[in-house]
Amino acid sequence: MSRRNIPELLQVPAEDHDLPWLKGALQWAVELEFATIPVYLSGMWSIKQSAGEVYNLIHSVVMEEMLHLGWACNMLTAIDGTPQITAPSYPGPLPGGIEPGFEVYLSGLNKTTVAMYMQIELPEHPVAAAETFPTIGAFYDAISAAFTALFPADHKFTATNQIAFSIDAENLTVLNSLDDVQNAILTIKEQGEGTSTSPDAPQFGGELAHYYRFGEILHEKTLIEVDGSFQYAGDAVPFPDCYPVATVPAAGYPELKDMQTFDNDYGTLIEQLQNAWSLPGTDPNGGSNGLGNAIGTMFSLTGDAQAIVQQPLPDGSGNYGPDFRPPAAGSAGPAVT
Repeated sequence: MSRRNIPELLQVPAEDHDLPWLKGALQWAVELEFATIPVYLSGMWSIKQSAGEVYNLIHSVVMEEMLHLGWACNMLTAIDGTPQITAPSYPGPLPGGIEPGFEVYLSGLNKTTVAMYMQIELPEHPVAAAETFPTIGAFYDAISAAFTALFPADHKFTATNQIAFSIDAENLTVLNSLDDVQNAILTIKEQGEGTSTSPDAPQFGGELAHYYRFGEILHEKTLIEVDGSFQYAGDAVPFPDCYPVATVPAAGYPELKDMQTFDNDYGTLIEQLQNAWSLPGTDPNGGSNGLGNAIGTMFSLTGDAQAIVQQPLPDGSGNYGPDFRPPAAGSAGPAVT
């Protein structure tokens, strides 16, 4: 099938959500999950002290986004597709055109960027006041329904080239059954946006969903229940001291030597992620070995980024920030069929 954006995918009647539709939707899910990671890392890396409550909150979200990316790739692999890992473009809309009119960008941590993070993770039914937009959660609901419609409860999915891996304190698992798939989708939704009645992600020890973790950073208070409603009225969450990293332009900063090092390493990260789900698990660059290599490279990017964010821009408008433009940036992956 030809590539469609997410609003177009969601406009297809449910009875026409066939296997090609599901493969196309899951490829968009892969691109969506990957696109959030550079945005959050940009803010995290601008914090002067690589420690503290806010740094740890963002780091935990980044690692869970890696888990979600892994599950999206495993879901696509489970139905005999091959995930395509491509570099997102910034500034610009989220991949697939979800939340029309909403643009994400790379910048340092400040109140405006934290509000952007919250809109990325916006729940379908927030337990605290928020505007309503078409959400990532609604997109995953359509994927969940398609799996249920297309596969019987006792179906056994393809395990070849799926990856099992420990990501930080959580486990990426192989999806063998329909129940496995539905539990992965539920976890992705709950970790991002909570449930319709709670800000928690119940399957993960009741930790706050991403939307509300970012809300604590924005409001500089923990989220607590007060007289039956949730409010940012708890303990203080001090906003950290950050480098004044400016919004990164679309062209990036190709003239900066440290940026060339960063972008080359970022290109390596993308190649390693692609290899993880494209090469057999017996290959030293495939499967869990490949994913381990990619996560190691992602951590090594921290040193590259720290050298960048401390450098002032020549025009005095702020500091440089990582531009996430690998040597092959902008190339489109092959159409999903």
